[in-house]
Amino acid sequence: MFKSKTNILIAFIILLAGILIGLQINKLFVDKSVTEGSAKFDEVLNYTQKYYYQDVDTKELVDDAITGMLSALDPHSVYIPPAEQIGIEEEFRGNFEGIGIEFQIINDTINVVSPISGGPSENVGIEAGDRIVKINSKSSIGFTNPDVVKNLRGEKGTKVDVTIYRPSVKKILDFEIYRDQIPIYTVDASLLMSDSIGYVSLSKFAETSIDEVKQALEKLTKLGMKKLILDLRNNPGGYLNQAFQVADLFIDDGKLIVYTRGRIASLDDNLRAEKTYSYENIPLVVLINKGSASASEIVSGAIQDWDRGIIVGETSFGKGLVQRPFLLEDSSAVRITISKYYTPSGRAIQRDYEDKEEYYNEVLDRVEVEGDNTEHKAEVDSTKTEIFHTNGGRRVVSGGGITPDFIVKNSALTDYSIKLRGGNVFYKFVRRYIDSNPQLLTNYQNNFELFKNNFSFTDSDMKSFIKFAERNDVVYSNDDFQKDEQYIKTRLKAQIARNYWNNNGWYAVLLELDEQYLKAKELLESNYKLPTKY
Repeated sequence: MFKSKTNILIAFIILLAGILIGLQINKLFVDKSVTEGSAKFDEVLNYTQKYYYQDVDTKELVDDAITGMLSALDPHSVYIPPAEQIGIEEEFRGNFEGIGIEFQIINDTINVVSPISGGPSENVGIEAGDRIVKINSKSSIGFTNPDVVKNLRGEKGTKVDVTIYRPSVKKILDFEIYRDQIPIYTVDASLLMSDSIGYVSLSKFAETSIDEVKQALEKLTKLGMKKLILDLRNNPGGYLNQAFQVADLFIDDGKLIVYTRGRIASLDDNLRAEKTYSYENIPLVVLINKGSASASEIVSGAIQDWDRGIIVGETSFGKGLVQRPFLLEDSSAVRITISKYYTPSGRAIQRDYEDKEEYYNEVLDRVEVEGDNTEHKAEVDSTKTEIFHTNGGRRVVSGGGITPDFIVKNSALTDYSIKLRGGNVFYKFVRRYIDSNPQLLTNYQNNFELFKNNFSFTDSDMKSFIKFAERNDVVYSNDDFQKDEQYIKTRLKAQIARNYWNNNGWYAVLLELDEQYLKAKELLESNYKLPTKY
């Protein structure tokens, strides 16, 4: 009995000693300033809750405080509220659950832009141009975008009844749709633009991007692709590992693609080409512009540093910081910058962000001189002063994004065209035009090439468009219209092509006026070779 009690006492003393030792060890590893800061924050929050003269929303105060705290760091360390985080997760996971349509709300009515290929809506017969007038027997007229998402998205396998009006047959039709997992594609288009030149447009780097790009390249190779234009314009980035894998498609022999460095050495990384692909010697042009950031700059920077391909367009955004997301208990998240990334030559791409307002304005105000920049003299007078060299000895500089080997700008639009786009007038007019010409597709035998080569808007069509635009509050300007007439007609034609042939039709028409794309195509057709200094 006594021995048993003694054993219990000894065990208790050992346990207590362990707890005390653990607390002391914890103090060694926990920054004292963090615990003091947390205590101070709690103290202020408690005083505010207790004594502020009005009721306060504690959650909102905490969210604002976190936002304020992170704003003292770099521009890309941010707090993401729960609802926004759910959308971001879906976007970068590459899928969501719903009925699978792209839509726009016009005149209080949900217009189906297109059913997503292979999704539940396409499977039951929903078509581009259908108007959704009821959801589960209740009117959907007047719905906002969030209303549509709330009512049409839902758990896989659940049913939603949709009533549509189809203008082409002037009938009301009912559909019973079972929700399913809907893919969100990051390859917007993959086209064979000539006998041998392939074109792939990648909109972001999400979980599925490498698989999508490989599928696109395999398809184009079977069609006869021997050269490639990779379009990363307005691609804001995404997952680092996806950027590394996309670059690995074109870079061989274990070459360095990107490396990261930060305060915590264990988080540093060196990513090298790992796999062998048949695209490692394919003639390549990469298109970038000021909307190309982060992961896009990793790919284009590696391609440029190894002289693996030609970079065409405008200088990229200049985001060279790597964020890691941390999910919080309430499903919100913070993205914390953990390191800076460097291209194979040692270039840091991140621009100066001391003045955060100027950080974003600089991109809008940036002035670049068009022309051959293969020797990268355009950067001489800029703030980018550190000089590095490509594998072939060409000069490149650090600290301001990726500057192209050929600087090419697309023509600026007039105010008239900007207002047409801003008011969604192109889509609205084409939707009405297609409704009024139900035989349009039959006239071109459902043949895209026949449509692309032969369709054009008449003078009467354009007069109708101008009047339609005025009814949509876009005042006609003869000078602006004359300057942009070809663009306006091409964009209208592209809208029709998208209705019948989805994004591939849209891009195939628009690219005919795209000066950056046309320069890339010219370089590939002429078998242009980058100069070397060795």
